[in-house]
Amino acid sequence: MKIIDGKKIANDIKEEIANEVKQIIEGGGKTPHLAAIIVGHDGASETYVGHKEKACTQVGFNSTVLRFEDDVAEDTLLRRVHELNEDSDIDGFIVQLPLPKHISDQKIIEAIAPKKDVDGFHPVNLGRMVIGLPAYISATPAGIMELIERYNIETSGKEVVVIGRSNIVGKPISILLAQKTNPGNATVTITHSRTKNLKEVVSKADIVIAALGNAEFLTADMVKEGATVIDVGITRVKSDKTKSGWKLLGDVKFDEVAEKAGWITPVPGGVGPMTIVSLLQNTLKASKREIYPE
Repeated sequence: MKIIDGKKIANDIKEEIANEVKQIIEGGGKTPHLAAIIVGHDGASETYVGHKEKACTQVGFNSTVLRFEDDVAEDTLLRRVHELNEDSDIDGFIVQLPLPKHISDQKIIEAIAPKKDVDGFHPVNLGRMVIGLPAYISATPAGIMELIERYNIETSGKEVVVIGRSNIVGKPISILLAQKTNPGNATVTITHSRTKNLKEVVSKADIVIAALGNAEFLTADMVKEGATVIDVGITRVKSDKTKSGWKLLGDVKFDEVAEKAGWITPVPGGVGPMTIVSLLQNTLKASKREIYPE
């Protein structure tokens, strides 16, 4: 078993980005600027946005956070999104999800200009990705692809099983791995709660991507010897063995699956650190107008 160290790769990429930003600024270019809208006081959202701000500082980006209370009107939020679309100093921005129930996530996502949609959630970016055009790829799938590439994990001709069909992870990563790219050219099966004989299907996979948000769902008896296992899940559970009283578990029962896996990502320290880095990579592309030249 070999560990896929997302923390190390994320730090390597941040160093690469910082060096490029330094060169841009020394050459008289504009400092990349990432903004985030956050509504309410959800703990997980606050943590993510805090990590984003810290990462921006580390690589030399400008960072702005716009905060709204839970009772903000949808129209007010939409107006702020349109203002960011028109703000030439903001290269890209995200709207932290989930939003309060009275606000339509999809309406807000579709209001973001595709050229500033560094989360990669807008239908235009998703559509461009599907047909192989340059696009902003959502952070987690992009991070998974980066890990696979940097660890030289072969995907061509391999059997991949994705557990989970979300628009944020399951669907995009299945498309990316099936495309005529490197990494890519895999035979991909998407599984979910209605899949029959799930254990049988998963046990044939050379690469398993667990992205369903169910703590320790994937057990050793579901994984074939030598398989690569990518754990996207992250669930906070109570623990009397930590100072905080909580610990993080992935979708994979790590200790027992690790004994059979060829490669495996830990939780924490695997896919998680790559999400912020992928957001930084998209913002740098946006500042350089790589995807949508003007």
